[in-house]
Amino acid sequence: MKQKILIVEDDLGISNLIRLNLNIANYETKQVHDGLEAIDIVQKEHIDLVLLDIMIPGADGFTIMDKIRYLDIPVIFLTAKNSVVDKVQGLKLGAEDYIVKPFESIELLARIETVLRRYGKANDILEFKDIKIYLKERVVKKNSDLVDLTLKEFNLLCILVQNKNIALTREILLEKVWQFDYIGETRTIDMHIGYLRKKLDLSDNIKTVYKIGYRLED
Repeated sequence: MKQKILIVEDDLGISNLIRLNLNIANYETKQVHDGLEAIDIVQKEHIDLVLLDIMIPGADGFTIMDKIRYLDIPVIFLTAKNSVVDKVQGLKLGAEDYIVKPFESIELLARIETVLRRYGKANDILEFKDIKIYLKERVVKKNSDLVDLTLKEFNLLCILVQNKNIALTREILLEKVWQFDYIGETRTIDMHIGYLRKKLDLSDNIKTVYKIGYRLED
């Protein structure tokens, strides 16, 4: 079952962009642009996580958080307000995380995954075509056959699948998989992409994005 994420954001452009990225990442989404309506939805429907803007008409994000925190639904604040006071207030009210706009989609998806895993709501199996990735066991199977991947190959595959149809720069991949900024030489990414293409027969699916990086496509 897909996790359902409520997007509480009154800027339609930002809300639609978030919805697009979450749908690509295989989440179910619902959008709302008014704070009072958001409270009503959270109280009546099953929601796995709320992305909550602070400056929202009807009822601001802090008011919404205060009204719904008894439901034990994880909340991530999305806001242009970058003051320490706002961050502290949001976290004291029970928010799991606080992301300042603008942000990269890969950062948002990573933080959502972390929060859902903390709440025991994250999927432990990723799927792409005939490939299944078992996150807890760190096992990959293709057509039920075990595929031997190194730790870096496994982590790189997970990032690609979790961000399916999104172009990822080599720098972002290096930071997420190797966990450091890699200045200059990026051939290590190209080598590992080559290994994944060969081991998992993904030559037609892992696309090279000219002068940017790579994108996994259906």
